[in-house]
Amino acid sequence: MRAATQALRTAQREVSEAREANARIETRLESARQRRQDEARRIRETFEVAPENCLSLAGLAANAPMPALAEVDRQLTKLKADRERLGGVNLQADEDLVALTSQLDSMTAERSDVEQAIAKLRGAIGQLNKEGKARLDEAFKTVNGHFERLFTHLFGGGEARLEMIESPEDPLEGGLEIIAKPPGKKPATLSLLSGGEQTLTALSLIFAVFLTNPSPICVLDEVDAPLDDANVDRFCRLMEHMAEDTATRFLVITHHPMTMARMNRLFGVTMAEKGVSQLVSVDLQTAQSFQVAV
Repeated sequence: MRAATQALRTAQREVSEAREANARIETRLESARQRRQDEARRIRETFEVAPENCLSLAGLAANAPMPALAEVDRQLTKLKADRERLGGVNLQADEDLVALTSQLDSMTAERSDVEQAIAKLRGAIGQLNKEGKARLDEAFKTVNGHFERLFTHLFGGGEARLEMIESPEDPLEGGLEIIAKPPGKKPATLSLLSGGEQTLTALSLIFAVFLTNPSPICVLDEVDAPLDDANVDRFCRLMEHMAEDTATRFLVITHHPMTMARMNRLFGVTMAEKGVSQLVSVDLQTAQSFQVAV
């Protein structure tokens, strides 16, 4: 009986110890389950995936060996440091993105409008250049025809012409070359002619322009200065012819007696007394009619 009683006590003690050990295991198991639930919830909140999908999210196969904990901790520390260097999270990033997107759309639309306007302007410029070139060619032909005729009339022969020096970029930006051939001479540019020849050629061109588009008044300042008497007579006859064919009134500033004698009215300044200037006007046309009547 004593042996049985001792065995019973020993068995009861072992049962008590087993119950205590079982209680501790249950407590640890419950704590592990709670931690598991907490970790699962944290995984869902942080990575927005189920816990069983963590391996695929980390790029690990289901049967692949797990990486060393020290290596994972080192990589995690590095990633956290990289995140810290990036700075804080901009909570208004979405609003800023919407505003910038709207601004970009507006600028894109404005750029499209500007490109369309540029295309229209280029088309209009091309049309204007085309029309301007056509008008320029027409005016050039008319002026060149008058110039050839007036040059021949002034020089009593010879020939002259105008040549357009077109610009490859813009025909309207080209130059003008004057080719003249007085009687008995070879064709040459205006710069190679004498002073009198240059004057008569320039007068031919000026009067050719006036015949193309007459002006009410034409002022000529000392244009007969480099001319000899014979050429002054030609110049005066041409000016009289121009006055008859057009409605232009010529105002000539000159000191040449032949030119003054061919004018209808003279205006001059004289000094009847020292230091006192006086304007003098002589109507030669009326004086000539008086002389004819006498």
